[in-house]
Amino acid sequence: MHWFQSMIAHLPLPQHRAAEPDAEAWMVFGMRLLLSISALLTLYIGAGGVVLAGRWSWLIFVAYALHSLTLLWVARSRAGYWHGPVIYWVDIGWYGLMVYASGGAPSPFFSFFFFAILAASFRHGFDAGARLTLGAAAIVTGAVLAAQALATVHLLLLRATFVLSLGYMIAFWGGLAVDQRRRLALLRDVSRLSNPRFGVQHTLDSLMEKILRFYGGTTCVLVMNDDKPRWMLNTVHHPATGRSIGRSRVHHEAVLPLLAIDHGAAVLYRHAIATQLVAGEPAWSGIDPAACLNIADLLDTEAFISAQLPLRKGTGRIFVTSTQRLRRGDATFLKHIVQQAFPVIETIDLLDRLASDAALRERQTIARDLHDSTIQPYIGLRHAVAAIRNQAGGDNAVTPDLDHLLAKCTAVIGDMRQFAQRFRSGRQEEPELLIALRRQIGQVRSFYGVDVTLDMEGAPPINDRMAAEVFQIVAEGISNVCKHTQARSVQVHLFQDAGQLAIDIANPVDGRPAVFTPASIAERVYALGGSLAVDTAPDRTLLRIHVPA
Repeated sequence: MHWFQSMIAHLPLPQHRAAEPDAEAWMVFGMRLLLSISALLTLYIGAGGVVLAGRWSWLIFVAYALHSLTLLWVARSRAGYWHGPVIYWVDIGWYGLMVYASGGAPSPFFSFFFFAILAASFRHGFDAGARLTLGAAAIVTGAVLAAQALATVHLLLLRATFVLSLGYMIAFWGGLAVDQRRRLALLRDVSRLSNPRFGVQHTLDSLMEKILRFYGGTTCVLVMNDDKPRWMLNTVHHPATGRSIGRSRVHHEAVLPLLAIDHGAAVLYRHAIATQLVAGEPAWSGIDPAACLNIADLLDTEAFISAQLPLRKGTGRIFVTSTQRLRRGDATFLKHIVQQAFPVIETIDLLDRLASDAALRERQTIARDLHDSTIQPYIGLRHAVAAIRNQAGGDNAVTPDLDHLLAKCTAVIGDMRQFAQRFRSGRQEEPELLIALRRQIGQVRSFYGVDVTLDMEGAPPINDRMAAEVFQIVAEGISNVCKHTQARSVQVHLFQDAGQLAIDIANPVDGRPAVFTPASIAERVYALGGSLAVDTAPDRTLLRIHVPA
């Protein structure tokens, strides 16, 4: 092994490499090269013990060694190099040629097939490993029959059976390992999806999308309430359907068919057969499929899994439909997911309500202070002006001016009372974000003389905490244009794009600008789980931002 590691260490490295290659790919590709070199050494050292079909057989082993060295070089020079199941199918093709060229059934290279099966199973799961096992058995059979016909059929049966049995065991255990890694990754993501600035609804949508991707499902439906007569129905579809996320409030009678399942049970329905795992019971039991059949008709599917939501107040259920084969373990794991996620979601909801209540009380306090410290003096001023107007009489030269001042005081008092009332209740005719951005744009126009155009007509609803982040991003983008360019105009466009909030900040330029990345804006966007791109052209620079809405 020392000479092998030394040879690898002295491979020439590319001059510009941003990151180290994937460690797993590096290991697999390195072992492939080791196998190819060991095959050549076997032929060289034990030439008398291996029956070759001809001198051309050496070309197969040399070609496979070069193939392995090339793959290793690519994996080392390109970080994150893709190596899907196709590469392992190519491997078993090479191994079939080796078996054919080295005598058929007695070939010592028969065990090489398990390298490909093992690597595919533990990287891509049971399905990839099982298919490769069947392919390897077929290639072994074909290679032996091509080399020896039926002369060693007894060895052929032993070889094929061994490949099928051991290959299936490897694929099964590899699939379990892959499933466990995926499940742990999903549980980790679920535990970290709680970002209070996004609000409860965004957290629910994110959870449903993650569940749908994990199961490869077509639709995820969540129905829940909080001890109120109206229910919330959330629906997330697979991106291939082209359907957007759905949210609606429905009456209790409309969701009764979806709740016709034993409370607390995890349910698997597949092809008119329904089973459930009741909380506290050790084993699955069959149930009447009639209720599940109604649910399947409503969801337009032949198979689904469902779990009860662990809500402290109220009740609810989640359903996942899929065209892939669903198993009992999938329904059980769905129950584990919601048991971990929904206590966090309820905590977010509680914090959100506490923050909203605190903000409402603060607004009421400010509104009272506004009435006592500002509106009352204006009312006193109006009474004083009215008294002076009465003393002046109708023939006095200042009477028209006093009437005009009296009317202005009355209008100001009315406006301030309306503002205080809206501020007290938290209701405004326009979103707070729009008001804040218009105020910021007015200051930019006053200080820098830059004309800023704002378009928010297609923007999705944005909660208060998210609005604060969006305001900072837009304000920083406008400020960068004013400070670092000669542009006299800026266009800001907020709209909805593929379920996300898109922010475009564009300004004209003279000549093609240099490529850049606004560091502070990028930090904010990435902290929100969004993306940022800078599009430069000879006539304008466009900063395009996407953040979860």
